[in-house]
Amino acid sequence: MAENQDGQEKSHDPTSKRLNDARKKGQVPRSRELNTAALTLVGVATMMLMGGHFGSGFQAQFRQHLALRRADVFDPHALLAHLVTAIQDALLMLAPFFAVMMVVAIAASVALGGFNLSIEAMQPKFSKLDPIKGLKRIFGPKGLMELLKSLAKFLLVSLVTAWVLWAWRDDILGLGSHDPGQALVEGLSLVGWAALLIASTMILMAIIDVPFQLWQHKKELKMTLQEVRDEMKETEGRPEVRGRIRQLQREMAQRRMMQEVPKADVIVTNPTHYAVALRYDPERMRAPLLIAKGKDLVAAQIREIGDAHAIPIIEAPVLARAIYFHTELNETIPAQLFLAVAQLLAYVFQLRAWREEGGEPPQPPEDFPVPEDFRHD
Repeated sequence: MAENQDGQEKSHDPTSKRLNDARKKGQVPRSRELNTAALTLVGVATMMLMGGHFGSGFQAQFRQHLALRRADVFDPHALLAHLVTAIQDALLMLAPFFAVMMVVAIAASVALGGFNLSIEAMQPKFSKLDPIKGLKRIFGPKGLMELLKSLAKFLLVSLVTAWVLWAWRDDILGLGSHDPGQALVEGLSLVGWAALLIASTMILMAIIDVPFQLWQHKKELKMTLQEVRDEMKETEGRPEVRGRIRQLQREMAQRRMMQEVPKADVIVTNPTHYAVALRYDPERMRAPLLIAKGKDLVAAQIREIGDAHAIPIIEAPVLARAIYFHTELNETIPAQLFLAVAQLLAYVFQLRAWREEGGEPPQPPEDFPVPEDFRHD
């Protein structure tokens, strides 16, 4: 198990912050074998597919620029013009091949680890010029692994090359019995197929190297328990600070809630343990809105504010508890409580009219119809 300088084991997987910081520094998994395999295979395959195009193009180049007039031989400007034209034609002919190889090179590079442009990784680091650290990199575990991979590639390519030469020995020796033109065509075909088979061995190296690079990258970024704790403190703050912040947030939310109580149309109580304040505007609300709720001391504060602003306070224990437990602040009451709250508001509006106009005082409902699954006795 890897350890840090303090001797602690790096047994914890890297956090998302650790991975993001590593990407900013340019530390992402990369596989040289994947790049080599992709470039070699696609390059050989493209050459074989476009071989006819290249052959015709080079023949045209030879006919045009090697068959010079006598006057051009003695004219430096004419020779220079032939050279420039030949280079332009060759580049134009090879442009599709270069474009394919460029796309493959970029795709193979970002296939593992994704696209990552790190300014920090581009900055010069004089520590890399330290010969001691350089020797440690060369003779360290990573350098040893690179040496083993190179030896494995050399051995694998050598074995496949030897097998191809042995398997196709009759075809290779038979080229001498053909005329030069036919021998050239068949020889190029043999070379192309042999190169494709040998390049295919790189696939095996890539299949082994890609998981290894992912594992090694994750291993290098593993964290100790103390590093995880320090990161949590850095990103989220110390527990006592977080607790104080949550306390202040609760106090601010409670103050805002208490400022809404004077706008209530009615306060429903337990009568002492719970209190909820409701507001209802028939023209703008589809259902009554819960603007404040609390229990014990908070409930007492809600009742005090209600008394100070002459808000009707109705004792309905079952309904008060149902609204308290099943409705969040600034949300409308559930549909299951519509009937009970409608009876409550009807009584409140009758009470308000009686206070303004006088007459016979309204009688409160004996009970409010609260569904059984909404009761909290």
